[in-house]
Amino acid sequence: MLKKNFIILFTTTFSGIFFSNFADATVLNNSYKEVIDHVWQIVYRDFLDSSGKFQKSNWIKLRKEFLSKTYSDSNEAYDAIRDMLSNLDDSYTRFLEPKEFNQMRIDTSGELTGVGIQIVKDKESDDLIIISPIEDTPAYDAGIKARDKIISIDDISTEGMNIEDAVKLIRGQRGTKVKLEILRGSKSFFKVLLREKIEIKSVLSKVNQTKNGLLIGYVRIKQFNANASRETKDVIKDLETKKVAGYVLDLRSNPGGLLESSIDISRHFINKGIIVSTLSKDGLKEIKRGNGQALTKKPLVVLVNEGSASASEIVSGAIKDNKRGKLIGKKTFGKGLVQSMRTLVDGSGLTVTVAKYLTPNGIDINKSGIIPDIEVNMNINPILQREIGTRKDKQYKAGEKELINIIKRRNQIGQFNSATTNLNALLKINKENRVFSFN
Repeated sequence: MLKKNFIILFTTTFSGIFFSNFADATVLNNSYKEVIDHVWQIVYRDFLDSSGKFQKSNWIKLRKEFLSKTYSDSNEAYDAIRDMLSNLDDSYTRFLEPKEFNQMRIDTSGELTGVGIQIVKDKESDDLIIISPIEDTPAYDAGIKARDKIISIDDISTEGMNIEDAVKLIRGQRGTKVKLEILRGSKSFFKVLLREKIEIKSVLSKVNQTKNGLLIGYVRIKQFNANASRETKDVIKDLETKKVAGYVLDLRSNPGGLLESSIDISRHFINKGIIVSTLSKDGLKEIKRGNGQALTKKPLVVLVNEGSASASEIVSGAIKDNKRGKLIGKKTFGKGLVQSMRTLVDGSGLTVTVAKYLTPNGIDINKSGIIPDIEVNMNINPILQREIGTRKDKQYKAGEKELINIIKRRNQIGQFNSATTNLNALLKINKENRVFSFN
């Protein structure tokens, strides 16, 4: 059975989702205010304000205002909840109707039905922005990209439209189509997408061989759902048996997922040290560390881009700050807030921002992102899906090159015995700046 509270790090909602086997939750007569008050109580108790604008006195006034009204049906009550939450200035604190909420729980389990895009409402521009298409989905295959803006859905303008209304328009029966008008830079164009059932495999892997014969373990994590940690663990164990010399961990266009999943996966690579710390609205700080059970100590590089968000940034930030590996690619999305997913009294739900997270060095990356160690643009001309994670992939190629350099430097570490070797002679002939350990 699913627990009522989930700690999630999605930047978005999964759009274009339809779930047919859902029994509508019923609400007792005259109990709509109970749902509204339940939302109000959660926000009052747990909400972390990242904007600095939240005033409890104003929130108390809102409660009186909304509970003094009469609501004839759930639609009126749900609209009131959204109106109330709009005062928070936090696009990540969102109300979900029962069907939406049930679908989100399914999403975190690794299954969904739709077109495979993730969207967020930009508070400053009021645009509906695509964080990233999920790989192997209709949106991905159609060439949808991170940071694309949706300006109409089936010829209905999205100006002033909230996420919930956009999701309702994008959703539909499997096998039906939806037309999206996309703005990319200064150019707009249409994409017609077929709604499909999508089974997401969180982790993909393969062994790549470099030109000089080194075996590289390539691991791509698409989403931090409930299966991701176990799948990553299995993949690493398998690649270790194949004697890979190092790893390329690909977190590009990974929008996030479950907090615990990102911590567990970080621990697969980081033996000791801080993984992440979370800070609640009350200033309570919780620190997560490596548990001494890393699955590999081999050299590592991480590929990131503008679509790497939230849980992806926890993993990449932990690896960078612990100097466990190098980050290659483009600056990450910049979402450093943690949401908790709460079940409400009528079966609807609320995702509420409850904390912010800091990287091991204490850096708040919200809205600023993580700058990679080596910045590399993606190919100007799109590459085929099968070419991702190959030397035709410009960012992967740069990552592999850096990994080879790291491996070479590690192999240059020699052993020096001061009892049997002439130190002066060694220093004189050490023209390659090799690093020696003294025993």
